[in-house]
Amino acid sequence: LLLLLLLANIIIIANYGSATSCEECLLIHPSCAWCAQEDFGQARTLNSRCDFSQNLQKRGCDAPFIENPRSGSSLLRSKPLSSKGSGVTQYDVIQIYPQKISLSLRPGDQTSFEVQVRPVEDYPVDLYYLMDLSLSMKDDLDTIRNLGTKLAEEMRKLTSNFRLGFGSFVDKNISPFSYTAPKYQDNPCNGYKLFPNCVPTFGFRHLLSLTDKVDRFNEEVQKQMVSRNRDAPEGGFDAILQAAVCKEKIGWRKEAYHLLVFATDDVPHLALDGKLGGLVHPHDGQCHLNDKNEYSAANKMDYPSLALLGEKLAENNIFLIFAVTKRHYVLYKNLTALIPGTTVEILDQDSKNIIQLIVNAYNNIRSKVELSIWDHPEDLSLAFTATCQDGQPLTGLRKCADVKIGDTVSFNITVDARGCPPKGTRKSFTIRPVGFKDRLEVSVDYRCDCSCTYYTKTNSSRCNSAGTYSCGMCRCEPGYLGARCECEEGEVDHQHLSACREAEGKQVCSGRGECSCNQCLCYESEFGKIYGTFCECDDFSCARHKGILCSGHGECHCGECKCHAGYIGDNCNCSTETASCVSDDGKICSGRGSCVCGRCQCTEPGAFGDTCEKCPTCPDACGTKRECIECRLFNTGRLADNQTCQRMCKDEIITVETLKTDDSNTVQCVYKTENDCVMKFTYSEHANGQSVLTALKEPECAVAPNAMTVLLAVVGSILLMGIVLLALWKLVITIHDRREFARFQSARSRARYEMASNPVYKQSIPSHPMETVFHMHSIKSCNGGVH
Repeated sequence: LLLLLLLANIIIIANYGSATSCEECLLIHPSCAWCAQEDFGQARTLNSRCDFSQNLQKRGCDAPFIENPRSGSSLLRSKPLSSKGSGVTQYDVIQIYPQKISLSLRPGDQTSFEVQVRPVEDYPVDLYYLMDLSLSMKDDLDTIRNLGTKLAEEMRKLTSNFRLGFGSFVDKNISPFSYTAPKYQDNPCNGYKLFPNCVPTFGFRHLLSLTDKVDRFNEEVQKQMVSRNRDAPEGGFDAILQAAVCKEKIGWRKEAYHLLVFATDDVPHLALDGKLGGLVHPHDGQCHLNDKNEYSAANKMDYPSLALLGEKLAENNIFLIFAVTKRHYVLYKNLTALIPGTTVEILDQDSKNIIQLIVNAYNNIRSKVELSIWDHPEDLSLAFTATCQDGQPLTGLRKCADVKIGDTVSFNITVDARGCPPKGTRKSFTIRPVGFKDRLEVSVDYRCDCSCTYYTKTNSSRCNSAGTYSCGMCRCEPGYLGARCECEEGEVDHQHLSACREAEGKQVCSGRGECSCNQCLCYESEFGKIYGTFCECDDFSCARHKGILCSGHGECHCGECKCHAGYIGDNCNCSTETASCVSDDGKICSGRGSCVCGRCQCTEPGAFGDTCEKCPTCPDACGTKRECIECRLFNTGRLADNQTCQRMCKDEIITVETLKTDDSNTVQCVYKTENDCVMKFTYSEHANGQSVLTALKEPECAVAPNAMTVLLAVVGSILLMGIVLLALWKLVITIHDRREFARFQSARSRARYEMASNPVYKQSIPSHPMETVFHMHSIKSCNGGVH
């Protein structure tokens, strides 16, 4: 439907535009063309010369007379890409193709060209080691005294052409940044018991220009001593800027990778900090090294800003490597998002890992290709599509990661001109891979003129010597009218007034003009221009949006808004651009909605946000946020790359020891890590629209049981079970015995009763004493159960 509406608008633009010249026609829309044929369109109206090219041909305009310039590009320098960096041909190494092109742009008519980049093998490397020599770095200085030899050995595994340089910094030698009392001038460590002697405070000192003689690096480091400043932050950004812009003294080569290693254990001073010491002049971005190779403007200018620092580093193709202690890693990692071409690595407290750190950072830098634009003209729109190693086009990206040395990546760049500059204007811009010396120079020529204007003739006989003939039509001098300037103003032929009516019964010239020389002369209006064969059109009676005619994105032609390229709708308030709808993951509206008029309309239940990126109740909410938890907290996962993580993961992350799960407004998320541990976090949205992730500080990992503990537990359980069974058996036996004994006692009691109360029974009387004894014994035996 949108395509049909756009097509309908284009047709209206071309057929009913108010163009009175070839140049005006070309500006209406890139699909419009002009017929410069002399005998074309005389019968009705001048506007009929502006139409689609195919329509003009159907109406009798020969192809050679049709003005319809198109945008295009042409190669001016296109040397093939190189495959190796060092050797006799290192000065001719080509890593970008092409090297120079020319663009011819018609406003609204896009053109595209392709750029290829190939990081070559064995490319020369210049590495400048910039070290913090404040007192807290004393143990680090001791560690790197033989760094040059070891580092050169490792780097020569990566390149056969390696040079090394050295510089140091502390801070500005003014209060409150340093100790300025007279007793501290020669020895700022005076009175400091732990380390009583050190050199005077200095801003930046260049000690060794880039050289392939690594022994000289070791010698210079051996000579160095630490100094002392007053506050915790250091003046390292002053040193970085001087190392970047003092190219001749540092010795940067054009045909080499430039690596600047910045080693420190504290935070840097930033722009405006200098005002604390009375330094109100901003940094000028220039080199200020004196004859002693010391920074001479340290006490005259403020610290440089991040913007100035990034500009100078990019201008001189320098990759900055922050080698910082773990405690300040997050701060410097955030700085990498603001300074292009920078990376950050964690430095051990005594710098023992510095060599591996540099090698890792170098490999990380070499695995990325990112395009930067210099001197971008404001009236040009650039759109990028990257094609990396997998061959899949990535719309909107101009960066490839995980690139192997020798691989070729390509970028398709679409250019669109939004307007026409003054005649004769030529503009240019430059495309450079970040950190590369190679560049693509792009010159731009605007195609806003018609070739037929070169044959313009004033006082032409074709115009009855009363006008200028140009592009098939006459522009009459004041006081003359008609297609060939054949009439003078004031001449009225009442018999031909019908030629000034659009239809029988209609007003002459639509009531908005006068009929003269069989043509309508339209009245002037304070609201705008009235025009047309019958004065039926104007440029002010069109739909408005918020009081603005055609929303400011179109032109009013004969009561209809003719929208500029990229806009549609009755009042041109609907943008066809989708860039504002692309979420951080590269999808339109995060895959949860559609882009309508440049804004996302979320269709997934529960989704909201500018790009429908917020959706706590969506099935993929946990999976999406999991990647941010992994890269932000543990620097792992698919988004572990510093800049990718910063770009795609902007939510606030709160770490806690114990996770609360009783909040009904949060989504509970659980996943298993690579180490088979369980990581838990919750996802919620605040009322202000901010996403908040609350995660455990560390994943929950099951602890393996102790073998001896398990053995003792098993043996103890068996013994306990035996004891319990014995106790139960004893209890049962005891109960049984007691019942039997009670039964026996009952039987005995009955036996006594029978002897004492039985009337049948009578005791015998023995006649002899022995008989009595025998008788009693018999009774006892009977009572005892003996029969």
